[in-house]
Amino acid sequence: MSGVLTFTEAGIYCPAGDFWIDPWRPVPRALITHGHADHARAGMGRYMATEAAAPVIRHRLGGSIALQTTTYGAQTRIGDATVSFHPAGHVPGSAQIRVETGGEVWVVSGDYKTVDDGLSEPFEPVACHSFITECTFGLPVFNWTPQEVLADQINSWWRDNAAAGRFSLLGAYSLGKAQRLLRLVDPEIAPILTHGAIENTNAVLRSQGIALPHTELVTPEIDLTSRTGALVLAPPSALGSAWARRFKPQSSGFASGWMALRGVRRRRAADRGFIVSDHADWTGLNDAIRATGADRVFVTHGYTGPFRRWLADQGYDAHVVSTEYDGESLDGGEDE
Repeated sequence: MSGVLTFTEAGIYCPAGDFWIDPWRPVPRALITHGHADHARAGMGRYMATEAAAPVIRHRLGGSIALQTTTYGAQTRIGDATVSFHPAGHVPGSAQIRVETGGEVWVVSGDYKTVDDGLSEPFEPVACHSFITECTFGLPVFNWTPQEVLADQINSWWRDNAAAGRFSLLGAYSLGKAQRLLRLVDPEIAPILTHGAIENTNAVLRSQGIALPHTELVTPEIDLTSRTGALVLAPPSALGSAWARRFKPQSSGFASGWMALRGVRRRRAADRGFIVSDHADWTGLNDAIRATGADRVFVTHGYTGPFRRWLADQGYDAHVVSTEYDGESLDGGEDE
């Protein structure tokens, strides 16, 4: 399908500017929405991202990459296209990318959420003719727990475990969700311990001036007997591992949008599930799309079939686009 952007084997491509957005194959020039591994990949000739996303991208892809940075809302001319980056609310520095050629505007959402989490730059709708949207959680069953309720749920669980002498082992993605949860928990309950993947990301974000409570890296030498009752943050892939089994006794929790589905907590073998995601829920997806004013909507990664049909029933010119983005994976990890 022709237009400002096209869909190729390497990713979303702009012919007028000769660049790709979040490509999954090596290309000469890549505009990157954010630093998660399914969107920011190695092997590109040149990169462009927001100033706030750049430190994590450099941390993950190497400090020697050719990376041009930009600020939110600033317009850059690339060939015959005008591009700008706008807050997506997904993780710190994440962006939607607006592309205009010949008076026609397309926006690539990347990953986004419309709720202000107090950590990421809040989502801002961008007017456009065509909108490429994720729909990781594109079913009505997905509605997120309000921030204040979520904070109370996690702190109550942790406080009860600490009083009983148990570690609280909580699975959360290393970039974005882990830091969001750190901003919600009460550090007065007990120490907060972290897996290396999370602590490394914490260090990058702290260097940008993002305030986080004190955390302690779990090392082979750490004396866990003096830290009983601690909250232990780890990426989902570490839950159930030999690393995680060091914490005894323990109660395990999993923080994910997938916790909204029955049976998922059992599948993850977790004692507690907390319904939270850095992606938009059903209401957020619909509100965001409506706010763009777009007539044409392309949906990608998630419940694409049902969500496309829903949008078509609402009067949109809706299409499914196949991409290699993971969204929030239940069994893998968008940042592992």
